[in-house]
Amino acid sequence: MQTQSFADTASTNPTGNSLISGKAIQGTRVYSPTGDELGHIDDVMIDTSSGKTVYGVLQFGGFLGMGSDHHAIPFGKLKYDTSREGYVTDLTREQLENAPQQDDSWREDRDWQQRSHEYYGVAPYWL
Repeated sequence: MQTQSFADTASTNPTGNSLISGKAIQGTRVYSPTGDELGHIDDVMIDTSSGKTVYGVLQFGGFLGMGSDHHAIPFGKLKYDTSREGYVTDLTREQLENAPQQDDSWREDRDWQQRSHEYYGVAPYWL
Protein backbone atom coordinates (compact mmCIF):
# COMPACT_ATOMS: atom_id res chain seq x y z
CA MET A 1 0.00 0.00 0.00
CA GLN A 2 1.41 3.35 -0.99
CA THR A 3 0.16 6.18 1.21
CA GLN A 4 0.91 9.86 1.21
CA SER A 5 -0.11 12.68 3.46
CA PHE A 6 -2.31 15.46 2.21
CA ALA A 7 0.72 17.76 2.25
CA ASP A 8 2.23 15.63 -0.52
CA THR A 9 -0.67 15.63 -2.98
CA ALA A 10 1.36 15.48 -6.19
CA SER A 11 0.63 11.77 -6.55
CA THR A 12 -3.10 12.27 -5.97
CA ASN A 13 -3.31 14.30 -9.13
CA PRO A 14 -2.54 12.54 -12.41
CA THR A 15 -0.96 15.68 -13.85
CA GLY A 16 1.70 15.66 -11.12
CA ASN A 17 0.60 19.12 -9.98
CA SER A 18 1.05 19.73 -6.23
CA LEU A 19 -2.40 21.29 -5.91
CA ILE A 20 -5.71 19.49 -5.64
CA SER A 21 -9.24 20.82 -5.76
CA GLY A 22 -11.54 20.49 -2.78
CA LYS A 23 -14.10 19.14 -5.24
CA ALA A 24 -11.70 16.29 -6.05
CA ILE A 25 -11.47 15.40 -2.36
CA GLN A 26 -15.22 15.41 -1.77
CA GLY A 27 -16.66 11.96 -2.26
CA THR A 28 -13.29 10.22 -1.86
CA ARG A 29 -13.63 7.00 0.10
CA VAL A 30 -11.97 6.51 3.48
CA TYR A 31 -10.69 3.11 4.63
CA SER A 32 -9.85 1.67 8.05
CA PRO A 33 -6.46 0.11 8.88
CA THR A 34 -7.88 -3.29 7.91
CA GLY A 35 -9.12 -2.03 4.54
CA ASP A 36 -12.80 -1.75 5.42
CA GLU A 37 -14.55 1.22 3.86
CA LEU A 38 -15.56 3.64 6.63
CA GLY A 39 -17.33 6.22 4.50
CA HIS A 40 -16.36 9.14 2.32
CA ILE A 41 -15.18 12.74 2.60
CA ASP A 42 -18.29 14.89 2.46
CA ASP A 43 -16.53 18.22 2.92
CA VAL A 44 -13.19 19.79 3.74
CA MET A 45 -12.65 22.61 6.20
CA ILE A 46 -9.98 25.25 5.61
CA ASP A 47 -8.58 27.62 8.22
CA THR A 48 -9.12 31.09 6.78
CA SER A 49 -6.15 32.67 8.53
CA SER A 50 -3.51 30.10 7.53
CA GLY A 51 -5.11 28.65 4.39
CA LYS A 52 -4.45 25.12 5.67
CA THR A 53 -6.92 22.30 5.13
CA VAL A 54 -7.54 21.19 8.69
CA TYR A 55 -10.52 18.81 8.66
CA GLY A 56 -12.00 16.22 6.40
CA VAL A 57 -15.67 15.79 7.25
CA LEU A 58 -16.30 12.07 7.05
CA GLN A 59 -19.80 10.83 6.28
CA PHE A 60 -20.30 7.26 7.44
CA GLY A 61 -23.01 4.81 8.40
CA GLY A 62 -26.60 4.89 7.31
CA PHE A 63 -27.92 3.85 3.93
CA LEU A 64 -27.76 6.08 0.85
CA GLY A 65 -26.96 9.03 3.10
CA MET A 66 -29.98 8.53 5.36
CA GLY A 67 -29.17 8.04 9.02
CA SER A 68 -25.50 8.69 8.43
CA ASP A 69 -23.18 10.51 10.80
CA HIS A 70 -20.65 13.21 10.04
CA HIS A 71 -17.37 13.60 11.91
CA ALA A 72 -14.77 16.27 11.38
CA ILE A 73 -11.45 14.43 11.41
CA PRO A 74 -8.16 16.32 11.55
CA PHE A 75 -6.72 16.01 8.05
CA GLY A 76 -3.45 14.78 9.54
CA LYS A 77 -5.23 11.47 10.27
CA LEU A 78 -5.84 10.86 6.56
CA LYS A 79 -3.24 9.52 4.15
CA TYR A 80 -3.95 9.18 0.46
CA ASP A 81 -3.49 5.63 -0.90
CA THR A 82 -2.89 5.77 -4.65
CA SER A 83 -3.68 2.08 -5.12
CA ARG A 84 -7.13 2.50 -3.53
CA GLU A 85 -7.70 6.00 -4.88
CA GLY A 86 -8.91 6.87 -1.41
CA TYR A 87 -7.77 7.88 2.04
CA VAL A 88 -6.61 5.48 4.71
CA THR A 89 -6.79 6.32 8.38
CA ASP A 90 -5.58 4.48 11.44
CA LEU A 91 -9.01 5.04 12.99
CA THR A 92 -11.53 2.26 13.43
CA ARG A 93 -15.30 2.53 13.11
CA GLU A 94 -15.53 2.20 16.91
CA GLN A 95 -13.16 5.13 17.42
CA LEU A 96 -15.24 7.26 15.07
CA GLU A 97 -18.43 6.31 16.87
CA ASN A 98 -16.86 7.22 20.24
CA ALA A 99 -15.35 10.53 19.10
CA PRO A 100 -16.34 13.73 20.90
CA GLN A 101 -19.87 14.63 19.88
CA GLN A 102 -20.10 17.70 17.70
CA ASP A 103 -23.03 20.03 17.37
CA ASP A 104 -23.74 22.67 14.76
CA SER A 105 -21.35 25.14 16.42
CA TRP A 106 -18.25 22.89 16.24
CA ARG A 107 -16.57 25.18 13.69
CA GLU A 108 -16.42 28.00 16.26
CA ASP A 109 -16.17 25.85 19.40
CA ARG A 110 -12.48 25.86 20.35
CA ASP A 111 -13.21 23.62 23.36
CA TRP A 112 -14.68 20.92 21.08
CA GLN A 113 -11.79 21.35 18.65
CA GLN A 114 -9.25 20.93 21.48
CA ARG A 115 -11.00 17.78 22.77
CA SER A 116 -11.23 16.40 19.24
CA HIS A 117 -7.55 16.94 18.49
CA GLU A 118 -6.61 15.35 21.83
CA TYR A 119 -8.90 12.38 21.10
CA TYR A 120 -7.36 11.82 17.66
CA GLY A 121 -3.81 12.44 18.91
CA VAL A 122 -3.13 15.29 16.47
CA ALA A 123 -1.59 18.65 17.35
CA PRO A 124 -4.11 21.49 17.10
CA TYR A 125 -3.85 23.39 13.82
CA TRP A 126 -4.06 26.79 15.52
CA LEU A 127 -0.83 26.41 17.52
